[in-house]
Amino acid sequence: MRKVKISEKKIKHIVNLSNDSQVIAALAIDQRGSLKKMLAAGNTNQDVEEIIFDFKKLVSKELTKYSSSILLDPEYGLPASKERDTEAGLLLAYEKTGYDASEAGRLPDLLEEWSAFRLKEAGADAVKFLLYYDVDEAAEINEFKHVYMERIGQECKALDMPFFLEIVSYDAAIDDAKSREYAALKPHKVIEAMKEFSKEKYQVDVLKVEVPVNMNFVEGFAKTTDEVVYTREAALAYFKEQSDATHIPFIFLSAGVSMDLFEQTLYFADEAGSTFNGVLCGRATWKDAVAIYAEQGPKATMEWLETQGRSNIEKLNKAINDTAHSWKEKYEVI
Repeated sequence: MRKVKISEKKIKHIVNLSNDSQVIAALAIDQRGSLKKMLAAGNTNQDVEEIIFDFKKLVSKELTKYSSSILLDPEYGLPASKERDTEAGLLLAYEKTGYDASEAGRLPDLLEEWSAFRLKEAGADAVKFLLYYDVDEAAEINEFKHVYMERIGQECKALDMPFFLEIVSYDAAIDDAKSREYAALKPHKVIEAMKEFSKEKYQVDVLKVEVPVNMNFVEGFAKTTDEVVYTREAALAYFKEQSDATHIPFIFLSAGVSMDLFEQTLYFADEAGSTFNGVLCGRATWKDAVAIYAEQGPKATMEWLETQGRSNIEKLNKAINDTAHSWKEKYEVI
């Protein structure tokens, strides 16, 4: 099997981000714009620009006790990085939040005040970049994105910093990525994007990706038979095709689905024969705490994190331990 060539220094960083089984069981709270909107709902008394710092700190302090690492952003997350458990590794986001909807292509944009070097200096074990990608979009748009990722990959290579590329698929002609219409296209979009960014020129060390289907439209998961887009057998085949599409270690993002559905998805992926290497799970673990913070404050939030939040992480960890594969066999240290 073809392996990813990687430096010893990068491997040490990835070990810091992983559990004892060499699987990534990471917590994500690098949300910025979306989290501020969530915090603002039901909260009219406090400045969201201030409380977002505190919310991230609470999540980091409590939930990193049960996670192998945490993904944060340097804009609002650095104080939270200081609150994390001493055993937890740190990933830092390099992209600006969201995208400019006034122009075509959902083009990538870096945080202007940061570099991979500065993220490393801030204590990061890896650089994460989120890329919106439609494999079928205009060639000039995708070529711009290809060059952009090449630059980041080379920047990380020069610093011996792991490059985690998060790919969020879409179709330029479909507004709702959760729709039945998009669900029919999603396997193609996700799998072809993974093939593209598995090329050596991008120097990606870990892919952070969506599952290849919308599980809400899978036979046995859909609420009614009329909503089924994929038979169970077809969905399993897509998970296997996704796994076979790359030689690079890859981890799943939760995409905001419920904890129960995400847990079931991991077992489904395992049944399909997917060799995924962990998760970077965000809202599924902590999103219910946002309304509690906005309405009741920090104390009630900490109580929720210490009980239900911990339960969510521990439940997810069991699923990860049951299903995910070590990344060790996918790397060749050079």
